Order: sequence, then structure tokens, then C-alpha cells
Amino acid sequence: MYNREAAVAYANQWWNGRNPDFPSFDVDCTNFISQCLLAGGAPMYGYPNRERGWWMQGGTWSFSWSVAHSMRWFLGGSKKGLTARQVSSPEELDLGDIICYDFQGDGRYDHTTIVTAKDGQMPLVNAHTYDAYQRSWDYKDSYAYSPNAKYLFFKVNDRFS
Repeated sequence: MYNREAAVAYANQWWNGRNPDFPSFDVDCTNFISQCLLAGGAPMYGYPNRERGWWMQGGTWSFSWSVAHSMRWFLGGSKKGLTARQVSSPEELDLGDIICYDFQGDGRYDHTTIVTAKDGQMPLVNAHTYDAYQRSWDYKDSYAYSPNAKYLFFKVNDRFS
């Protein structure tokens, strides 16, 4: 069972720090989101194949653990363990859900965040790389934002298969 409260608590605890139990990356957004999902009880699988599953073990990790574009494809297609379904609008997201960002609109997803609060119906998100706490989900105030930006909204399934 996905514990959304635990995932959000982790995101709020570590949004501006790095948990020494995990490696830290220069581009750390997806690694941070993976840690949040793990704190929420998401099960890892796929070790040692870096191109399959979602995992961190033995000093290495899957691409989906640490690369935004890989996580986007993992969340969009996983049928085992951690699964999610894509929804069409940010208002449909709950705490603990995930947003993937393609800032250039070129089909390559380059950022990942977790919903940690709501402002009315709109999600507020936490993130790493440029650490953010309850930032507006659309990142329109970010240097990375462009009018071509595309977003994917993923509702994490509450039950793991």
C-alpha cells in the first residue's frame, strides 16, 4: 500500500538536504523523487539490470531511479511493483503523486517533482537539483521554463502488484 503521508513527510524533511544513505547527483531531482517513493513503501525490483524496473542496490541503480526521462517511461508503463496512471490535469493529483517535465517541449523529459501540498485544487511540489519546497507545479517562474513546456501527471497507484 502506498503511504502518501510518508512519501510527503520524506519530501518535506529532505527537500533542501541530501540523505547520506543515498548517493547525491548534480542533477538530483529524480533520485530525490525515487527516495520519496521508497519512503512511501514503493517496492524495488529489476536489480541488476539498469534498464529494467526501478531500484537502487549495491552501489548502483536503475536508470528509472535517477534519470527523469527514464522515470517518465517507467511510470507510464510499469505493470509490476510501483505503478501509476497518467491523468490529464494537475487538479487530479493528490499528495504523493508525480509530475514529469519536458521544459523544451522536445519529447525529452528533464525534471521530476512530487506533490506535497495543494493551493486550492492546484498542486504544490518539492524537488531537488534546484531545491524547491511547495513550489507552484507549473514552474513558470523557473529559468528552465519555456512556453513549449509539456507536463505529464502521474497518480501513483495505492496498491502495489
